[in-house]
Amino acid sequence: MVEIIAVANQKGGVGKTTTVQCLGAALGELAHRVLLVDLDPQACLTYAAGLDPERLPLTLHDVLARGRKVTEAVVPLGRLDLLPAAIDLAGSEVALVNRVGREHALTRVLAPVADGYDVVLIDCPPSLGILTINGLTAARHVLIPVQCETLAHRGVGQLLETVSDVRAYTQPDLAPLGVVATMFDGRTRHAREVLADVTDRYGLRVLHPMVPRSVRFAEAPAAGRSVLEHAPSSPGAVAYRELARRIATDLGLAGSPEAEPW
Repeated sequence: MVEIIAVANQKGGVGKTTTVQCLGAALGELAHRVLLVDLDPQACLTYAAGLDPERLPLTLHDVLARGRKVTEAVVPLGRLDLLPAAIDLAGSEVALVNRVGREHALTRVLAPVADGYDVVLIDCPPSLGILTINGLTAARHVLIPVQCETLAHRGVGQLLETVSDVRAYTQPDLAPLGVVATMFDGRTRHAREVLADVTDRYGLRVLHPMVPRSVRFAEAPAAGRSVLEHAPSSPGAVAYRELARRIATDLGLAGSPEAEPW
């Protein structure tokens, strides 16, 4: 059975897109079939994959709002597939507002292809609007990237309120998978205190290891690759590989003899 994970935090700049791309790449290295879904009109995941959203013949918007087949929009990326976005996805959000069953639009889009994958990772936008609601409704798990700074807990708290609403109305099986600490500097007491506060306040599990701050994460999108390809032995790449192994174990994803560690 496919595992669908929404990666969400309404606070921007916390590493959602990087987490989706890197976990997807790491799971691909473990020979899992992975679909990445760019649900953000800013299309950062699409750009990070080395694609120009304006030059793509079809994107998620065409599937959501124009009735095109999802198989026509999916782009193969070596070990991974990507359902890309473009700025016109913002128009899908407007179009969905008055549609019956609007919270389930992404669920319906993914239904024809989901069983062809082991994992679907959804990069949710930095808001709690209808697109994020669609991502959470389509998922069984929500993964929360958190940058360890003073205001981190505000975004987490607001997201968990939305998760509670989604569980009540559209997806009763949705459950937090845990927190990924991004841009982490273990040398500072502040980072450790913020992470402890998020854990104590919300009872969320922190997935180990923490992802360290590194310039390699800024360099990789310019090359159209994940940090696992751009700097495969960097601490960030190593951290995401370990996180992928832990998540695969937690979800009971079967290993494969074809897996290529790196």
